Amino acid sequence: MVCVCFCVCLLGDGNPKESSPFINSSDPEKAQQYEGKNMALFEEEMDTSPMVSSLLSSLANYSNLTQGSKEHEEAENNEEARKKPAAQAPRMGTLMGVYLPCLQNILGVILFLRMTWIVGIGGVIEAFIIVAMCCSTTMLTAISMSAIATNGVVPAGGSYYMISRSLGPEFGGAVGICFYLGTTYAGAMYILGCIEILLIYIVPQAAIFKMEGLEGPEAEAAMLNNMRVYGTVVLTFMAIVVFVGVKYVNKLALVFLACVILSILAVYAGVIKTAIEPPDFPVCVLGNRTLVWKGFDVCAKVVERDNGTVTTQLWRLFCDSELLNATCDEYFTNNNISVIQGIPGVASGALWENLFGNYMEKGMYIEKVGRPSLPEAEPSAKPSSRYVLADMTSFFTLLVGIYFPSVTGIMAGSNRSGDLRDAQKSIPIGTILAITTTSIIYMSGVVLFGACIDGTVLRDKFGEAVRGNLVIGTLAWPSPWVIVFGSFFSTCGAGLQSLTGAPRLLQAIARDGIVPFLRVFGHGKANGEPTWALLLTACICESGILIASLDSVAPILSMFFLMCYMFVNLACALQTLLRTPNWRPRFKFYHWALSFLGMSLCLALMFISSWYYAIVAMAIASCIYKYIEFRGAEKEWGDGIRGLSLSAARFALMRLEEGPPHTKNWRPQILVLVSVDGELNVEQPRLLSLTNQMKAGKGLTIVGTSLKGTYLDNFAQGQQAEQSLRKLMETERVKGFSQVVISSNLRDATSHLLQAGGLGGMKHNTVLVSWPRNWKQAEDHSICQNFIELVRETTAASLALLVPKNIAAFPSNGERFTEGHIDVWWIVHDGGMLMLLPFLLRQHKVWRKCKMRIFTVAQMDDNSIQMKKDLTTFLYHLRIDAQVEVVEMQDSDITAYTYEKTLVMEQRSQILKQINLTKTEREREIQSITDSSRGSIRRKNPSSGVTAQLSVSEEQPGGSKEEKPEEEEQLIHDKSTNPPTPATPLSPSAESAITPGSEGQRTWTDPKCDGEAAKPVAGATPEGIKDLFSMKPEWENLNQSNVRRMHTAVRLNNVIVKKSQEAKLVLLNMPGPPKNRTGDENYMEFLEVLTEGLNRVLLVRGGGREVITIYS
Repeated sequence: MVCVCFCVCLLGDGNPKESSPFINSSDPEKAQQYEGKNMALFEEEMDTSPMVSSLLSSLANYSNLTQGSKEHEEAENNEEARKKPAAQAPRMGTLMGVYLPCLQNILGVILFLRMTWIVGIGGVIEAFIIVAMCCSTTMLTAISMSAIATNGVVPAGGSYYMISRSLGPEFGGAVGICFYLGTTYAGAMYILGCIEILLIYIVPQAAIFKMEGLEGPEAEAAMLNNMRVYGTVVLTFMAIVVFVGVKYVNKLALVFLACVILSILAVYAGVIKTAIEPPDFPVCVLGNRTLVWKGFDVCAKVVERDNGTVTTQLWRLFCDSELLNATCDEYFTNNNISVIQGIPGVASGALWENLFGNYMEKGMYIEKVGRPSLPEAEPSAKPSSRYVLADMTSFFTLLVGIYFPSVTGIMAGSNRSGDLRDAQKSIPIGTILAITTTSIIYMSGVVLFGACIDGTVLRDKFGEAVRGNLVIGTLAWPSPWVIVFGSFFSTCGAGLQSLTGAPRLLQAIARDGIVPFLRVFGHGKANGEPTWALLLTACICESGILIASLDSVAPILSMFFLMCYMFVNLACALQTLLRTPNWRPRFKFYHWALSFLGMSLCLALMFISSWYYAIVAMAIASCIYKYIEFRGAEKEWGDGIRGLSLSAARFALMRLEEGPPHTKNWRPQILVLVSVDGELNVEQPRLLSLTNQMKAGKGLTIVGTSLKGTYLDNFAQGQQAEQSLRKLMETERVKGFSQVVISSNLRDATSHLLQAGGLGGMKHNTVLVSWPRNWKQAEDHSICQNFIELVRETTAASLALLVPKNIAAFPSNGERFTEGHIDVWWIVHDGGMLMLLPFLLRQHKVWRKCKMRIFTVAQMDDNSIQMKKDLTTFLYHLRIDAQVEVVEMQDSDITAYTYEKTLVMEQRSQILKQINLTKTEREREIQSITDSSRGSIRRKNPSSGVTAQLSVSEEQPGGSKEEKPEEEEQLIHDKSTNPPTPATPLSPSAESAITPGSEGQRTWTDPKCDGEAAKPVAGATPEGIKDLFSMKPEWENLNQSNVRRMHTAVRLNNVIVKKSQEAKLVLLNMPGPPKNRTGDENYMEFLEVLTEGLNRVLLVRGGGREVITIYS
């Protein structure tokens, strides 16, 4: 029962659970297991934490699960497995489970068809270097693989599983698909080798496209077409065999393995025999050119027969008649015919002749070194097919690419880990022994081939000089047919193994769910056979067969295997260097330096073999990596890349702790403070849109919110709020972190978020918070007070503060401004934030086409011309393109509008302090004060003032307007038609004294355009204003500091509205709050007046340090 429950825990939702397979695994029947177990002290924890006895029982049965069932079986298969338990398969040891499968996969087609040619072209020395390099690479990879494979159980997928769980889903998916492609193209290579043996050495007459009488490209094209036709037929047959049942392939595996072993033994037996009695394989040489032994029986021009000289069949190949006086080929006439022994034997000294390479261009003659030769007076432009010619241009790197597939196959043991009796013991021993054995075979083969076979025969790829025999077959004992048939059946078996393994690898990748478009290939027949994956594998394999050249396909699969091996080494080196607690392999003979050396060798061999194939393979892997990163499923496998990220992050954080960043490295690291509604949804989503648009600085982003309550009671709400934040961040494409703080009150929660956000040097330096909506209508005074306290705290913490006003009017990420301006009002120096923010915004596509304008204010004693020149120079050195304008503000007297605005503000502040009043009483009190104020104005000066209308505030777009009688809408009415003078600038709009409980917040606006500031006309002359002020006794008791601040706000707003009302965005300095807390309400009113009549405003308050510099 325990084992079944454990399987359900792993497979219930189809997702891997390697991280914690036992903890938090609930079972409704589990309570019965703990009765009478003396576990009363822990009975409340039994639903999440199993007993040790249950854990050990599950672990003991873990190895009895079928291979890959933990992750790669679906839920319905689990139900069937529970109802009908599968018969236990016999476990295999090191020899049958690892050693022999690796031996069969490593020794293959390249050994039989190309090894002798590689020795002949590259020479014994260079061929030995190639073999040593490739075998060293696989040995180092096997050491790394053994460490990974013994660090836990390796289910289905083999190398894919090891890489993905060690390097993460992105690397695992990319390398897994590359390994799949390599295995698939290996199947194509084996099939092409099988067809080559069939058509060249066994039944040449079976060729559909006849090559008799064809020379050069025509003969080559006919051969390639034969390979394509027969390759497609064989591939179809093999795919059908695999589809019908893998059991037939497994039954034939021993037969194929026996063919490989017998072929190797036959070669070694033949080498021994050459020392005693070399076989008779004559090679006919004309001058120093090797002839194709085809169409003649005697290697001579003439023979003596019946006391006469008779021409031979060879004579007829080069002459136009059988007569001795016939016209013959010039080279044939000038040079003698000689016969050399193709297999001189191991004691002949041929080794010294074959030590060095003999690379050739395509179409060159294969010549016997040291033989005299008289060339033609006029060499033929088209070499004759009577000579043995080089079929391709050869060079060292080509030989590396062709040879490397012969050392692949080292993963065969790890792929069968589920079938092994003791995988953690068998995989290292069996794999390393198999590589050692094959390396000895290859290295000794290089030396023995060079010592036993003549160089002309070694360079003859298809054995044309030895009557069309397989070159390695000429060395075999007792007959060349042993090698021919042995290699034929071994290539067939290797092709079937590839077509069997590749679809299962693809199925493992698809069922992991990390590559969305591959999920269809995770399905198969009822018994789990990967039908769709087999179909795709056959199609890809067919593309390799259509290439039709073994020499062209081999470098392609070399790339994919080398990339796979490179990442196996990287995974081992990474885990070793990170020293993660879970890295405890049983195989102890590994070191990160060996893994790094193996990785370097793999990378070097990739570019040595074929630099363009290497680039293509890496591009494919990179595209898959980015696709998985962008669209793939999120997987947490405890991989090494996550561990590397943690180590790198820790190192970087420790470095950042050494001191504050230089001005050149400063970037806005933003803490975005948002609020959530009753359903825990974000109320200001446009704040994140603005954050995304400012992220050209690539700094840190933390989106935080605060909840009221206790942590224990509101933990679930906190989790829900964090999910809401993450969802919105994903929608707005804001990369960063989310954080939710729960406290007894929102003020403390926000303060905690401000203090505790970030880590070490990666702390926020900028706070982004929206202007508080409806702060005047708040039932309690907390909204206004919390905002002001936040401003004070950011100032104390030396943090920059960004406050967008009317955030709902800001553009989303999908909008585009085709024209317009971003206006910066640089009133005081804030460290350069006002300069930097527009630059960052204009990097985003929303603001890219907006132009930047910078306004600064000149006082009476300032030289505005020099200021403009200096500011232009400063912007030039900052590399910022912007228009510059200096606005002159003349001294002027305080207008009646300013006094009245200050009066209403102070009266409102006094009323709100009477906290014991009810809402109705508060409205009645404020209304009476407002009415008396208006009556006083009408009574004392009916001919001066401002005409204005009320409109809905920008903070409540779309709100309804209330019609009021004209006497209530008119605060100060001026019938004067005199235009304003420079000394008496236009007064801006102002908010009316509407009560906090009214339905809408109202502003003074131009009756022609809702939302725009009106421009009321002040008194005609300063003297008239002074006389007017002397007539208002209630103004004389006002706080003069408030009057001056209001005067500044009104005049600045007047200038800003005049210059920037049509701007897409206005940035201006945000003044700080008063040091004493008695005038907090007045501070909010000043900011309202300062920004009145503007559609989009971003108030900016610097953090007290320079953030932009002119130096490089």
